[in-house]
Amino acid sequence: MNLVINWDVTPEIIDGWKTPNAYGLLFVTGLILGYFVIKRMFKKQNVSEDYLDKLVFYVVIATIVGARLGHVIFYGPYFDEFDEMGTRIGHEGYFSHPLSIIKVWEGGLASHGGAMALLLALWLYSRHVVKRPMLWILDRIVAPIAIAGCFIRLGNLMNSEIVGNPTDVPWAFSFQHYWNDDLRALDPTPRHPAQLYEAVSYLALFALLMFMYWKKQAWKRSGVLFGTFLICMFGLRFIIEFVKLGQTYRDDFWAINTGQILSIPFVLAGIFILWRGLKKEPVDYVPE
Repeated sequence: MNLVINWDVTPEIIDGWKTPNAYGLLFVTGLILGYFVIKRMFKKQNVSEDYLDKLVFYVVIATIVGARLGHVIFYGPYFDEFDEMGTRIGHEGYFSHPLSIIKVWEGGLASHGGAMALLLALWLYSRHVVKRPMLWILDRIVAPIAIAGCFIRLGNLMNSEIVGNPTDVPWAFSFQHYWNDDLRALDPTPRHPAQLYEAVSYLALFALLMFMYWKKQAWKRSGVLFGTFLICMFGLRFIIEFVKLGQTYRDDFWAINTGQILSIPFVLAGIFILWRGLKKEPVDYVPE
């Protein structure tokens, strides 16, 4: 008989209450930890806390709005709709029920959408606030993002969402609260705990980036930390997607799924940025 981890956890903190829930608590915890990480970085380089306060505003708004809109656009504009016989007859989802878009506490955040919005926000921040090259702040924000991503994926685990493919590995999770849209029923089939894979991967990436920052002073070579982050974060995401259940209808037919397609440009960009960063002379930028 195969060993299976029976995952019968619910996100409810108070029985019968949808909010507050474990997903929201873990999400906020990740942001708070990220805040203290970058605060320590700024203190090391004698950067005023005024810059940090403004950075938090830019990052939090961009991460939440971007990740939510990314999920809505990339994964959930339409959901499958079935007739009484179980035949797929169409799709309806966020575009049909736009008020559901704001229900972030129910889960549904896309890292690719968050990354795109964050890049835009940090470009504005670097240009209008610290007035330094964009890579200056990108190199300092990636470790906090990695630890926040770890806690967000743990939140997904609590929600029994973004599950993996069916498997018979000894560490398979039987998600007792996973709703299978195709079956239109709860589906406890043993699966890869894809959320846990990503959480552990992001934690390891956080440790790597912190080592590079504090022990190797990689921040002095502009782009090295950011390039490493892009390669590892989205490279790991690409690999894990092979054992993750597709989140869109088209993923059932394509050789690689939506998450992998969206990850490729980030990995390529990371390779280029890291290559350029390694060629540069060490420089220490501090805002005026």
